[in-house]
Amino acid sequence: MKAKWALVFLAASTFGAVCQQANAQVAGAQPLGISVEQLQFVVEGWSVKKSLLGKTIYNDSGEKVGVLHDIIIAPDNAVSFAIVAAHQFLGVSQHDVAIPMSQLDYVNGKLVWAGATRDVVKAIPAFQYAKVRTVPVARKDYGHH
Repeated sequence: MKAKWALVFLAASTFGAVCQQANAQVAGAQPLGISVEQLQFVVEGWSVKKSLLGKTIYNDSGEKVGVLHDIIIAPDNAVSFAIVAAHQFLGVSQHDVAIPMSQLDYVNGKLVWAGATRDVVKAIPAFQYAKVRTVPVARKDYGHH
């Protein structure tokens, strides 16, 4: 039994030493993970699963204009889009729209899409998933446009 615990301790010590070596940064090398500065953005950010998906979206007048169904992230990470299901509030059978995430805000505990009205949302072309890749593209293979 003592030999088993000694082996566990030796394995843990070795693992700890390897992890310390893996965290060492070398000049000119790209570190893995995120920096302390980036961590602050994570802490201040929104959890898609916990606080965004499936939530009702209101306009700045407090009217319901849709539900956040999905978030699409471009391969270059420069832009992300919200897919808003508006059919429940527009009276049409299916009307998902894509908008830049930057148009959504979190105000007084609610997702807000400022300036959105039922007529404005109806006028936005319907979003079709058939045009979205189902398998991500490697960054090196992504053609910049």
